Amino acid sequence: MGEDPELFFPVGTTGPALDEVAAAKRVCARCPVRRECLNWALGNGQTAGVWGGMGEEERTELLRRAGSADAARHEAFAGTKR
Repeated sequence: MGEDPELFFPVGTTGPALDEVAAAKRVCARCPVRRECLNWALGNGQTAGVWGGMGEEERTELLRRAGSADAARHEAFAGTKR
């Protein structure tokens, strides 16, 4: 999509980093491979950055709540169209 990859890996957890996370999520919202991206991140234990529209803490919480990567992928897209 022509975005700088650095946008998806902000440094820090406050101020400008939060703005970068929000900007990355806006890019993800319009990305045609968002579902595949998040599936890959969940299935491969990717803990850093924004993947498929979810930040680090969101993916960690989703995995914790769901109990497995497969369950997390199902929960992440429950009720959404492909």
